[in-house]
Amino acid sequence: MSNATVQPSANAAKSQRRLPPEANILLVLVGISLVFEILGWMTQGQSFLFSWQRLSIMILQVSVIGIISVGVTQVIITGGIDLSSGSVVGGVAMFAMSFAQVSTYARAVYPSLTDLPAIVPILLGLGFGAMVGFVNGWLIAFTKIPPFIATLGTMVTVRGFAKWYTKGQPVSFPTEGFASIGKGMMPVLIFIAVAIIFHIAMKYTRYGKFTYAIGANMQAARVSGINVERHLIKVYVVAAVLAALAGMVVAARGQTAQAGMGLAYELDAIAMAVIGGVSLSGGRGSIIGTAIGMVIFGVIISGFTFLRLDAYYQEMIKGVIIVAAVVADVHRQKKRVKKS
Repeated sequence: MSNATVQPSANAAKSQRRLPPEANILLVLVGISLVFEILGWMTQGQSFLFSWQRLSIMILQVSVIGIISVGVTQVIITGGIDLSSGSVVGGVAMFAMSFAQVSTYARAVYPSLTDLPAIVPILLGLGFGAMVGFVNGWLIAFTKIPPFIATLGTMVTVRGFAKWYTKGQPVSFPTEGFASIGKGMMPVLIFIAVAIIFHIAMKYTRYGKFTYAIGANMQAARVSGINVERHLIKVYVVAAVLAALAGMVVAARGQTAQAGMGLAYELDAIAMAVIGGVSLSGGRGSIIGTAIGMVIFGVIISGFTFLRLDAYYQEMIKGVIIVAAVVADVHRQKKRVKKS
C-alpha cells in the first residue's frame, strides 16, 4: 500500500476523532468552574460548586437572558445582529403587565380590563414582540439597512415607548396566573423548553438549514432558491418573540414591570452566544453551544460574587472575557481560511 493511500486514511480517521466545538466549550466551563472552586477554598474556606442554593440562584439569574440568547444566536448565524432585545424586554413587560393586573388594584392601567386570563396578556406580549421583529426584519431585508443600524433604531424607539406608555410609572399587581410564569424554577424550565425546541429546529428542519445557508453565503443561498428576505424576517421575528417572552417572565418573577427593565440584556445575550462559539461572521454556531455559554456566563457572575469581588471589577473582567471570545472567533476563522 502506498504512502498516498495511507495518508488520506489517517487524515480521515483524525478528523473523525476531532471533538465537536461544543465539547471544547464544555471543557472551558469545567476549567472556569474548577478555578472558582480552588479560589473558594483558598479565600473563603468553602466550596463554590457544591452549594445547591448558589447554583440554583446562578441558573435563575441567567435563564431569562438565556431565553433571549437563543433568538440572538439565530440572528448572528444569519450574519446579523439584534440590539433591540433588551428594549423589547422592557416594552413588553410594561405592555403585557398592563393587561395582567388584578381588579382589586385601584390604579390599574385599564380598570375595565382586569382579572383577564393569563393567556391574554401573554399573547398580547408575544404579538408586540412579533411586530418589533417584523419591523427589524423588513428594514434589514428590503431597505438593506445594516442590522446594527436597523435594530439600534428599534432599540431606542421601543425603550421610548416603554417610558411613554405609563409616563414612567411602574405597572404592578399581576394576577396569580400571570405571576406563575416567573415563580420558582419556572424561568429555567421555560429556557430549557425554548432551547430544546430551537435546537431541533436549527438542526433538523428547513428553517435551520436556511438560516445557516444565509449566514454562510447569502448570495449562494439566494441562487439555490431560498427566499432570503422572507427568511430573514422570520429569524428576526423569532428573536423578538423570545425577547418578549423573557420580558414577561422577568416581570412575572418580580411581579412588577418598569420601563428600565432589560437594560443591556442584548449585550449579555450576544456575549453568551459568542462565548458559546457562535461566529460573528455568520454561518456557524449552535443552540447547545449558546446554552453552555450561558452557564459559563452564570458561573463567572456567581463566582465573582462568591469571591466578594466589587461590581465594577466584575464588569471590567466580563468585558475582557467577551473580547477574548471574539478574538478566539477571529483566530478560528483565519485557520479555516488557511485550510481551505
